[in-house]
Amino acid sequence: MELTLLGTGAPDGLPRPGCPCASCATAVGDEARAATALLVDGALLLDLTPGPAFAAARAGRSIAGVRQVLLSHPHDGPAVEFPAGLPAPGRVPDGRELAVISGHRVRAMALDAPGTGYEVTGPEGERLLYLPPGASPAGFAPLGASGPYDMVLLDVLGRPDALARLRETGAVGATTDVLAIHLDHDVPPGRELHRRLAALGARTVPDGTTLVVGDYHAVPDLPRRTLVLGGARSGKSVEAERRLEGFPDVVYVATGGTREGDREWAARIALHRERRPGSWRTAETCDLVPLLAEDGPALLIDCLGLWLTDAMDSVEAWDDAVWANGGARALAKRVAELAAAVRATPRTVVLVSNEVGSGVVPATASGRRFRDELGRLNTAVAAECEHVLLVVAGQPLPLRG
Repeated sequence: MELTLLGTGAPDGLPRPGCPCASCATAVGDEARAATALLVDGALLLDLTPGPAFAAARAGRSIAGVRQVLLSHPHDGPAVEFPAGLPAPGRVPDGRELAVISGHRVRAMALDAPGTGYEVTGPEGERLLYLPPGASPAGFAPLGASGPYDMVLLDVLGRPDALARLRETGAVGATTDVLAIHLDHDVPPGRELHRRLAALGARTVPDGTTLVVGDYHAVPDLPRRTLVLGGARSGKSVEAERRLEGFPDVVYVATGGTREGDREWAARIALHRERRPGSWRTAETCDLVPLLAEDGPALLIDCLGLWLTDAMDSVEAWDDAVWANGGARALAKRVAELAAAVRATPRTVVLVSNEVGSGVVPATASGRRFRDELGRLNTAVAAECEHVLLVVAGQPLPLRG
């Protein structure tokens, strides 16, 4: 089954007409995208893009042989051309199956947003799933009953929870080619878009690309161990959470615990909880080694700076005499045990830590001690991670991976 993407953008396209934002300003060349539309084997057209005949011609294809035109969502973007001679566009009722004269079978899937998802099965049995913008399969939609799809096309960045649900039900597997479509101007510009998609096990391609559904493609490897560094309010926690949004089950490990009577701290914790997907679970603990040793769902550990504070408390590192007479060795042992656990863990894990030491030297001996030990801890953990990022002013800078 051959698939040509006549467009890969949101209904308004990218760039949006007259929009001055950074994403629109940099959306040129292969990063410019018309409204998403798919041409399947030259016979089935899913959704309409402006100038579909010209879009097909630019891709070296023709829409003259199209036998069925299906719409998946209200086309609320710029008016699109409907070329003469094509069948009138329509929709398939949820749960119904349509047989196309070309030998394709199309089953309509109910969604949790306006529109219809389409499961397309080719004459040779290849299967793809196409979801409209801002949509996820409805709670009762059957998924994964026939095994993973060969290809899934959806609004990955707008609805990462949809990707998580497809993974949870087995509809997306290790070999499923996940393509991001309906890309709007709220996506990050340039290389950051492709990096963020790769972290979710997805990719995107330029308009006009033709793919063969079911052909082997090097699906982006989901990073297994990632360290996210950053200063205060740099966006490091948001970046860490973003990297796991496409996972069906995540345990959020909060090392800060609770602080009785501290309203400002409680407000911080509440903000973090509201930002996380509802399916995530929370564990408040600094006992990280046993968690890392267990098999289980992905872990998001936020943050190592608070873990270090607890570890230094436990070895009385703030007392100069204790520090000189065994405290430093005890802390080094704790750090080595944590690094070894990160190395050996069977789980996907994202760790967050503070980047310190770039500014004013702390005025106290205890402050300098904490700064030095956090630098050593970050170095030890980074050595065991495939991916290391530094977040500055909300911008993630890859240091490794």
